[in-house]
Amino acid sequence: MAKRQFLKAEWKNLVMLNYVIDPQVLDAYLPPGTVLDLWQGKALVSMVGFVFANTRVLGIKWPWHVNFEEVNLRFYVKHFNGKEWKRGAVFVSEIVPKSMIALIANNLYKEHYQAMPMRSSITLTEDDHTQFLYEWKFKGKWNKLGATASNQLQDIEPGSAEEFIFEHYWGYNKLNSASTMEYQVEHISWQTGTVKDYVFEADVAGLYGDTFEPYLKKEPVSVFFAAGSDIKVRMGDKIVVPLSKSGVFSPK
Repeated sequence: MAKRQFLKAEWKNLVMLNYVIDPQVLDAYLPPGTVLDLWQGKALVSMVGFVFANTRVLGIKWPWHVNFEEVNLRFYVKHFNGKEWKRGAVFVSEIVPKSMIALIANNLYKEHYQAMPMRSSITLTEDDHTQFLYEWKFKGKWNKLGATASNQLQDIEPGSAEEFIFEHYWGYNKLNSASTMEYQVEHISWQTGTVKDYVFEADVAGLYGDTFEPYLKKEPVSVFFAAGSDIKVRMGDKIVVPLSKSGVFSPK
């Protein structure tokens, strides 16, 4: 039986820059009961910018909290529940312009939200492309994440790199050394547009820590754009991970 719906919204105009990273950097963020979900043997992190639109929390459109931007840094995991593997994302950082959203998400889902001034823009170009730009102000300076993508959208191909990045339908957050928060995210398979160019200018060390800087300062291995869709986020569950005989926590 599906959990009660916590949030309903549209996720629109998703820009995703994907980077290869040393798996050891992610050890401190890995929720108990999960393992890294690798793409062709490599651990990836993604810088993601998008728009929340028509947002409802517990069925209510809260004034001034309906349409807003988000920029996040995430990586990919999977959890075996005894019957099947669930593929999900773990968020290192999530930035929004509304402090109330950060407060609710951090308390209910143990997320890692911060509230900062944000803005976004959409610019049509002359060659059937559109430029999407997300900006957030940190320590008095505007940081940028964006891409120019084709207006000709296409379905995600099975087995593709786009499918690996976009088709993660669970969220996982580390509660402590023995338990994890798990929640389900529902949406249709998105259509994508080929990316022509991108921009990423950010204080990586200040925002995400020194360990991420060598990786996020390199060229991304891929850049994707997805048009997005309606989404639903279900209420979360707590996963308790028992201590094995070897003294290492392992999934039930």
